[in-house]
Amino acid sequence: MASRWFMWVIVGSMCDAGLVVTNYSFGPRFQDAISLIDEANAADPVTIEVDGQPLPKELTHARMLMEWMGRLLPEPTEPLLLAARAHHIRRWESPRDSFPEGRRGYLRWRRDLQMRHARYAREILEKAGYEEEAIKRVEQIIRKETSKNDPEGQAFEDGLTLVFLETQLHDLVLRTNNDTMVDVIRKTWQKISPAARELALASDISPADRSLIEQALA
Repeated sequence: MASRWFMWVIVGSMCDAGLVVTNYSFGPRFQDAISLIDEANAADPVTIEVDGQPLPKELTHARMLMEWMGRLLPEPTEPLLLAARAHHIRRWESPRDSFPEGRRGYLRWRRDLQMRHARYAREILEKAGYEEEAIKRVEQIIRKETSKNDPEGQAFEDGLTLVFLETQLHDLVLRTNNDTMVDVIRKTWQKISPAARELALASDISPADRSLIEQALA
C-alpha cells in the first residue's frame, strides 16, 4: 500500500489523462516523452491498490520514483526525471522465471532488464525529439552506470529504495525468513544516502516493518 503522501500524488495525476507533470516545465517534448512512457506502462497486467483503486504497478512506481527525485534533489534535471519515469518500462515482459534460478540467473536477469529499459527509453526519447547527449544520460542512469560521486545517480538509487520500502517491503517480509530480511535491509541501507535514510524512517510503513528495519540497524 502506498503512503498517504503518495496516494495524493498518484491519484491526482491519474484523474486526468492530459495531466502528466505539473511541477516541471521542460517543454512539449518532455510532456510528450512522459505521456509515451506512461502509455507503455499503463499496459502492465499487474496492479497495486492505491487509495482503494487498482492501478498498473509499473505506471504507479514510475510516477512515485519521479516524485521522489523532486524531494531528494532541489532541482532534478530533465534526464534524471525521464530516467525515473522510464526506469522499469514494460518490465513485466521479462519475468524473473525467464532466467535460470540462483544468484547468477538473478544478476543476468537484472542486467538484461536494465539494458531492455534503456533501449525502450531511447526509442521513446528519439521519437519525442531528444538529442543524443540527453538520451545517453538517461540510459546511463537507468543502467546504473553513474559514478559513485554522481548526486543524480545516488538520488536514483535512493528513490528506488524508498519506493521499494513503501510498496514492496511488507509483501517481501511475509514470504521471507527474518534473518534473510535483516540482511537484505542492512545491505540496502548501505547503498542509500543519509537523507534517504531519514526519509525512509519517516515514511508511512507498518509497525512490523519498521520494527524489522530497526532490528536490522541495531
